[in-house]
Amino acid sequence: MKQRASIHTVPATEVALKTGMWATRAAVNADRTVPYCLSRCEDTGRLRNFDAAAARDRSLFEGLHFNDSDVFKTLEGVATVLAQKRDPDLERQADELIARIAAAQEPDGYLYTIRTSGAHGESDSAGPERWSNLRQGHELYNVGHLYEAAVAYADATGKDNLLAVATKSADFVADTFGPDALVGVPGHEEIEIGLMRLARKTGRSRYAELARFFLDARGRAGSADAGGPDGSGPTDNAAYAQDHLPVLEQTEAVGHAVRAVYLYIAMTDTALAADGGSDADEYAAAVLRLWHDVVGRKLYLTGGIGARPEIEGFGEPYELPNDSAYAETCASIALVLWARRLFLLTGSADHYDVLERTLYNGLLAGVALGGADFFYANPLEADGVTGFNIGSAERQPWFECSCCPTNVARFMSTVGSYVCATSEDCVYVNLYIPSEATVAVAGAELQLSLATEYPWNGRVSLTVQAQTPVRATVRLRLPGWARGRPVPSDLYRYRDANADHIEVAVNRDAVTPPVTDAGYLEITREWRSGDVVTLGLPMPVRFVEADDRVEADRGKVALERGPLVYCLEQADNGGDVRDLTLTAPAEWQPEPRPDLPGGITVLTNGELTAVPYFAWGHRGAGSMAVWLRDAASR
Repeated sequence: MKQRASIHTVPATEVALKTGMWATRAAVNADRTVPYCLSRCEDTGRLRNFDAAAARDRSLFEGLHFNDSDVFKTLEGVATVLAQKRDPDLERQADELIARIAAAQEPDGYLYTIRTSGAHGESDSAGPERWSNLRQGHELYNVGHLYEAAVAYADATGKDNLLAVATKSADFVADTFGPDALVGVPGHEEIEIGLMRLARKTGRSRYAELARFFLDARGRAGSADAGGPDGSGPTDNAAYAQDHLPVLEQTEAVGHAVRAVYLYIAMTDTALAADGGSDADEYAAAVLRLWHDVVGRKLYLTGGIGARPEIEGFGEPYELPNDSAYAETCASIALVLWARRLFLLTGSADHYDVLERTLYNGLLAGVALGGADFFYANPLEADGVTGFNIGSAERQPWFECSCCPTNVARFMSTVGSYVCATSEDCVYVNLYIPSEATVAVAGAELQLSLATEYPWNGRVSLTVQAQTPVRATVRLRLPGWARGRPVPSDLYRYRDANADHIEVAVNRDAVTPPVTDAGYLEITREWRSGDVVTLGLPMPVRFVEADDRVEADRGKVALERGPLVYCLEQADNGGDVRDLTLTAPAEWQPEPRPDLPGGITVLTNGELTAVPYFAWGHRGAGSMAVWLRDAASR
């Protein structure tokens, strides 16, 4: 299946992270998070459930009906690690696990361990027969993650052992569902993404057609009894599972946030596909309408989404409470995945502005620096006592529903693939991360080397190497925060909205490249080996204000510097920081603190100290706040 888009991602295998925050995080993911998730999947019975299915022994099954997905996500995490560096022992473990999965698969391709083991009668969510409870069961959701893992593992190792399991499953699902067969939609979207990814890998168009069938069947099945977040019962209507309207008629992000954005990802994949159908443009228009609703009315300053814990999902427009914010880590990962696809669709830096905000704040906070403790929810305010994370005010080593840890495991080693992208004669530099990349552009190959201490300062150096001179365009993303705009909407604004003076030089000669409507500094020239572009992005401390319709933030401000949102913690400031008042931003100065976890740069005004939001919660339970009373409004 070909891609319709003219912009293409540079894969992580072609981008080496060299130093700094993200190289460290990728190493921690490889050395700690992925092996840890493998061991926890074993310890909690998630892996043994495949043995239970192979043996048809219900007594061996334990846990929740969607736990298969944690195994598949962890395997995808293994694949992302192996794609960077082959590890014979890790690969052996993966192959042994894949053999257990294959043994659990039924002869016709069906794979759902709770049912095959015979334990489905003990779960209200599994349904008495195959496909009898699509709304609350996770038969289709689970195998969607299988398909993604299979493609990743095949790409990383060249092996088709997991891919064989996945295609056998997908063929069976394609034989079962369709306009002339069984009509229904999964309560939790994901299989649509997996099918599109499997179609691109195998070239089998029937998988893309099946994904499209599941998309187009939504809002038409007449079912309004989507199960609640724990599978315990129905919600008031099908909006929880985005089955309230046909997808092309949906204009507002509603319901469970992860389910919703997984749907929007699949819709965007359909818009991107060359064979997406005559209404691919309608899909593109639909996802952009949904994007503007999220970014304009339902996005936390940290890039988190999902205001209501009771549904793990979206609230009404501008309903963004801080203390009860859910902002699930999985939802942040989903938003990043969606934003990159929208960039591929539009070429606009707006999508990367949100991606970067989410990546550095709402997503990164979800995993501890050590890689083995996690936030499920990510509030913007905490009293240090209330258990917002499944009964605890601190990061936890695991959860009964551990979708977030395993999602982190599959994501963190892929960050290199977000650094740059290419079109026929253009290179897009989207994230300023110390790295070396090999890119194909204008019929030639370029090596790009990024050197920077971003996000702690805004000095960036890009060195180009080429075997022969290459005439091409390099587009450097000019971050929204450097243009005086926190997000591409009016939801948040800087008190000082003036754009900073940007410095650009090529081989030490100052230049003034045009800024495109899409938000990029554009430099077109004949590139030769040794050419160096330097970019200077000033990083003043700024106060952020929210739209007055965000009731929780009225009369309050938040601190930002560069792409980072800051918060105040009890560990630095004592007492209940929610009672503090912030003074003018000019009084705040950055201060490198190598003694603190992660070697972060804090902000201080001589009396108070603010830390990056992603780093909070590493020094014991205590109060925390992003939004604080504004001295100027008293």
